Amino acid sequence: MASLLKVRLGVSDDPTAFQPSLNDCLEALLQQSDLLVTDMLGGLVAATSPNSPRRIASFQQPSTKLAIQGLSAQSKAVLATYKQELTRLVYEGGGKEQVHAELLRFEDLRLFEDSELDTSIEVARAQQEVSLAVDDVLPGLDALMSTLLGWRTIQPGLNPLRPDVFVRALQTTLAVHVPDDHVREALIAPAAGLLGSNLRKLYRELTDWLRSSGVEPAVPIGGRVTKASGASGAPVADSMAKTLLTLDKLRKLLAGDFDSQPSGQRDFLHTMPASMSMLQDMKQVDVLVQKLEKRIKVPPPAAVDMLIEAEAPKAPQPRLGHQLGEEVVRLMFDNLAVDKRLLPQFKAQLKAIEPAVLKLAEGDSRFFSDRTHPARQFLDRITQRSLAFQDEKDPGWARFLATVEDSTNWLGSKVVDADTFGELMDHLQDQWSEHDHVLKQRREEAARALLHAEQRNLLAQKLAAGFATQFDGLEVPDFVSDFLRNSWAQVVAEAQLSCADGSDDPYGYRTMVDDLVWSVQRSTATRGRSRRLVQMIPGLLSKLREGLDRIEYPPELTARFFNNLIVIHRAAVHEGRDEVSQAAAQAAEAEESNFNEELAAVDAIWLDNQEAVDSGFMDGDALLPEHVASPEAMIEQPSEPARAGEMKTGSWVELKVKNEWIRAQLTWSSPHGTLFMFTSIAGTAHSMSRRTMDRLRAQGMIKIVAERNVVDEALDQVAKTALKNSLDNNKG
Repeated sequence: MASLLKVRLGVSDDPTAFQPSLNDCLEALLQQSDLLVTDMLGGLVAATSPNSPRRIASFQQPSTKLAIQGLSAQSKAVLATYKQELTRLVYEGGGKEQVHAELLRFEDLRLFEDSELDTSIEVARAQQEVSLAVDDVLPGLDALMSTLLGWRTIQPGLNPLRPDVFVRALQTTLAVHVPDDHVREALIAPAAGLLGSNLRKLYRELTDWLRSSGVEPAVPIGGRVTKASGASGAPVADSMAKTLLTLDKLRKLLAGDFDSQPSGQRDFLHTMPASMSMLQDMKQVDVLVQKLEKRIKVPPPAAVDMLIEAEAPKAPQPRLGHQLGEEVVRLMFDNLAVDKRLLPQFKAQLKAIEPAVLKLAEGDSRFFSDRTHPARQFLDRITQRSLAFQDEKDPGWARFLATVEDSTNWLGSKVVDADTFGELMDHLQDQWSEHDHVLKQRREEAARALLHAEQRNLLAQKLAAGFATQFDGLEVPDFVSDFLRNSWAQVVAEAQLSCADGSDDPYGYRTMVDDLVWSVQRSTATRGRSRRLVQMIPGLLSKLREGLDRIEYPPELTARFFNNLIVIHRAAVHEGRDEVSQAAAQAAEAEESNFNEELAAVDAIWLDNQEAVDSGFMDGDALLPEHVASPEAMIEQPSEPARAGEMKTGSWVELKVKNEWIRAQLTWSSPHGTLFMFTSIAGTAHSMSRRTMDRLRAQGMIKIVAERNVVDEALDQVAKTALKNSLDNNKG
């Protein structure tokens, strides 16, 4: 197989014969799937032989050996299944339904069944085997595939031929042809290892072919916040984690299996939020809090302590649960401590808060399983707000840090429970409310302007389609038809939206389209036309200017339109008798339209001056070359324009504005996903269309800082640590 790919594609004959497309590349690799699976099956069969140097001890089990023999016997069906599934995954982007180590979420673990947990571990091990095999050749292929996808920056996650696609196809194939769950779990990791060995050769040959064909590799995203720079990097683990924390135990902790049932006090605390909600309605919160403080502060009687100690040997689960809970909290804070997105002074405050969270988690396991727990919400609020600051010298940082320090002192002086954190959040919100209220007003004003612009643009697109039908088949100059479908459609749409009585043509702008089309038609009957034009033209031009002024449409877009229109009208009035005016009219009709055809596209948008000012609108078409991140990025645009919609509201980014990087949060997106607004901590809005946002992301002028809560990411790293330990414990 070493050179089969090159020979089949003709690379060895003429490297410059053609430059392959993305589809050529995918088809070439899919043609090699039979060889991949055939070699894999041969390796599995060899591993069952007692005298083979590739013998695997676990494969000597009768059920496993029988399953491998069955796979070998029905190899044609196995090859067909694998190729079919691999083709599906490759052309669908890699199978978004997959759940593996990179997508492992802490909060989802408690929903796993035992079989799902075992499968996840085995699939993760299989992916680990393949990833290790191709680790040295994959980056080069990612760079070349990104180019074929239309990117100038490397996008590993978009590579349709990434390793996990082959593992997922293998998992599906084994599920079809090996009915026994336990046998499948035993087979998938060794099979993936065999697959990875040949996949490495295929990756290398594919990379050599693309390079020899003239495909230029994409470049790394300059300055982008990578996974390793945040909580999504390598998780922190210590010796206790390696021996204690596994996926199974972590799932039980989330499900509350380690909660101590004999303790009535803990059961009461577990139901506290519901009780608090009821009592709040009954105006009895203060009374309850006083009773709780007295109850918690008074040490329990000696007899109760003796009873707990006497029962402890019979119920060791709470002790293990406490150890696991403590380890999860410590690992979470350790991951936060190495998160480069968080500033050092803030990390110091988190370290001071850690003992209070440890104490809370010891008696309230809901902290792990309930994302709405007051302590979780408190940590989410302060960490997410801290992302607004890039540097400790930023305006507003000192004020924010002072509120966090105040919270730390508050926790040190209170009995630590869920209610304490709830009170603390209220206290923090009071301190932030004045600043947030001003920001909220600004955001709402900007959002109203953007929402109106989106409504007008969507209505304009419908009107443009109607105008096109209206003059279809008529001899209308291109610049006039473009004007009607772009500029004038915006005028009519704005008139309809601003009319309070619901009229669809309050100023006669829509009716005027017929007059304009008639005035420029080449084949219109000439009898009496000159007289009618003389009467019509002044009012027509005045109406056109009035409508364009009403929406503050850019004069530079319409100046040439009026010049050409007047030239055509002059020739029409002379009824062709003036050769000079007739020649000028013909030249005007033949001149290329200067109206932006793209305004009629679904993902295009236009804002008037006031809307643009109110929302801080950034027009991507107005970006100058010196404003882009790199010269290479200028000419590029993402191949998937809908990707902007994938960014969730609340995501933090670094945005390049006037050659300066600012930290901002995606605070609003329009209902139809055509407009997005980012807001800085100072309240400055920066809005853009979906097309501009995609372009800026491709150019490296928008860098993702955090798309999820920092605390959630830190806990996801805890889950990955548990997965790693599960893999280590199951080896052999």
